Amino acid sequence: MTNTDTKTIPVILTIRAIQNFDGTDGDHSELMTEGTMTVTEEGFLLSYEETALTGLDGTTTTFTVKDGQVVLTRTGKVNSQMVFQEGCRHTSLYETPFGALSVDIQTCRLRCSLTERGGLLDIRYSIAIQHTATGQNAFRIRVRTKN
Repeated sequence: MTNTDTKTIPVILTIRAIQNFDGTDGDHSELMTEGTMTVTEEGFLLSYEETALTGLDGTTTTFTVKDGQVVLTRTGKVNSQMVFQEGCRHTSLYETPFGALSVDIQTCRLRCSLTERGGLLDIRYSIAIQHTATGQNAFRIRVRTKN
């Protein structure tokens, strides 16, 4: 593929999120939604529209996967960018209708087995809001082509 070649594939995304806040048993959620996977020379883009079920309706979420790094970008009613890179800490701004917060992400595990046929994306990380540690989180995203 050349730099301008991309291939967009309709997919079904099953996203399992686990949030373990300090002092709690943890919160588990699972979302199954339709989205797209764009295959580029550099990697993959997974994109889907949030709904009222996630509390982020009016927001598009995109995972950009390339070179051992995943960038989660949300645009719309909520604007944020979170960078996941195993063994690294990244700080970003999380904008909400109520104001902006500083978010520190320390990725402890990043595994990706995506191909044009689908696959898995597994991210485990700790999060600090306004530089105060709040807990351990994880995303496990299963990607299946839509038939």
